[in-house]
Amino acid sequence: MKRASIVFLRLVIVLVAIGAVAVLLWEPQIEGRNARATPFEIYFRDPFLAYAYVASIPFFVALYQAFKLLGDVGANQIFSQASITAMRIIRFCALAIVGFVVAGESIFILFNDSDDRAGGVVIGVVIAFGSLAVAAAAAMFEGILRDAVHRIGNNPAAQR
Repeated sequence: MKRASIVFLRLVIVLVAIGAVAVLLWEPQIEGRNARATPFEIYFRDPFLAYAYVASIPFFVALYQAFKLLGDVGANQIFSQASITAMRIIRFCALAIVGFVVAGESIFILFNDSDDRAGGVVIGVVIAFGSLAVAAAAAMFEGILRDAVHRIGNNPAAQR
């Protein structure tokens, strides 16, 4: 892969991370029920917001692993145990996001008396399907990398 492509993809990952942090910090302030709330009330008295922040940790871990994986690609070491580990971590992070969404949706449905549950559920379903797609792709790439590393390890001519 060309160095310019790797730098571009790493820049995209950094911009996605910055955008996600900005949305996590900015969105609670414009939410309808927080219109007249103080910053303390917004950030420290809302258990759902705390849950959303904890649930976002796997997303940022996966972004960091993707950033590291692009570094391995740039160093021409894509077929290494570190790359396999990065893909495994990305897969587990995607599955953790699905778990957080399912748990959050369950709590939202069970304990919320609102008549407008459909919007939140649809957003959760979209996030879960996207995370499942990432988990499936990561599992596929992890298997491909594992097979390639295994073949390289068993072929002395390929190690030269």
